[in-house]
Amino acid sequence: MDFGFRKEEADLIKEVRAFIREEVTPELVEETHELGAVFGGPEARKFIKKLAAKGWLTPAWPREYGGLDASEMITYMIRDEMAYAELPLYFVAAYNAGPMILRDGSEEMKREFLPPIARGEIEFALGYTEPQAGSDLAALNIRAEDRGDHFLLNGQKTFNTHTHVADYHWLAARTNFDGPKHKGISIMIVDLKSPGITIRPLITMAGWRTNEVYYDDVIVPKKNLMGEKNRGFYYLMGALDFERMFPPSAYKKLFEEIVDYARETIVNGQPLSKDPLIRQRLAQMAIELEASRLLYYQLAYMLDKEMIPNYQSSMEKVFATEVAQRICNTGMEVLGLYGQLKKGDKWAPLAGKVEFFYRSSVVETIYAGTSEIQRNIIAERGLGLPRG
Repeated sequence: MDFGFRKEEADLIKEVRAFIREEVTPELVEETHELGAVFGGPEARKFIKKLAAKGWLTPAWPREYGGLDASEMITYMIRDEMAYAELPLYFVAAYNAGPMILRDGSEEMKREFLPPIARGEIEFALGYTEPQAGSDLAALNIRAEDRGDHFLLNGQKTFNTHTHVADYHWLAARTNFDGPKHKGISIMIVDLKSPGITIRPLITMAGWRTNEVYYDDVIVPKKNLMGEKNRGFYYLMGALDFERMFPPSAYKKLFEEIVDYARETIVNGQPLSKDPLIRQRLAQMAIELEASRLLYYQLAYMLDKEMIPNYQSSMEKVFATEVAQRICNTGMEVLGLYGQLKKGDKWAPLAGKVEFFYRSSVVETIYAGTSEIQRNIIAERGLGLPRG
């Protein structure tokens, strides 16, 4: 079996790498770290418009909506290259909401939102979690009352990371208050400039900002309803599958820097890389990174075959984010006590990156569904095991 890329794919990636080398600035990388790898900051918006102008933001979309009619494999290759360059990983509009609009949105919604998404002009924020509804999203209770030509929104969302830099809220709200909870949810697109929306910051252990969002009599036009009313839970599950596709190269560069540090740092008269325990740990991480890469590209392969990677995206997400944690743990062990020093400290090895990623890697095993939730999905949908 050939695990390599086709010539045209490999040639395109060379072109993408050259573009990234030319366009990425220290300011863009710094903004990416500060925002938690999300898209929406001013530097990222400048960069993404240039990327989108080449058709590389949504290459697998049809040309009529701003794509290139290319393969999903191309999309995933570009995403992985951007992750390696420490650029934003999370483009909710292009990678989560957009594919669902393409599949299930009305033609009016496609025409209104897909072209500006493909041009890199607008970004969405996910609006799922509430104080009482985290892993159990069927328990959400923000209310969207049908008022004829519009919905009236009231309630609260929490841990909505993009909302302070995004243009629209990809919002899950309750539109039916009787019957099974999962059959009373709808997805709608809310303009975050609408009157009645209040956004307040919450700071994570990684130092990133996420948000709590309050809705007070917010009007949402009916045309912004995604798909069918009360079928939002199914759209939400589909969007989560896309959200869980984690580019493994986000931690590949950090791993390479840890390896270089081990080669160059002399302890007791020899490089750290000569220590058999360190060599074993680094070799294990290299193996796991490669396994993560194959799981990631399996998702693109399935999408190109018009298959739905449901439990497979959970497999990739839980494995990739836990490999990321193990890389950071290994980095801390290799660097010793100096690894705890933050960016800006003159004694911090690797400019404090290991300490930063050590904290942020914890957050990544929580959002888009915790590792525990992913394992439940794998067990039930992948292995056919009964619910516990």
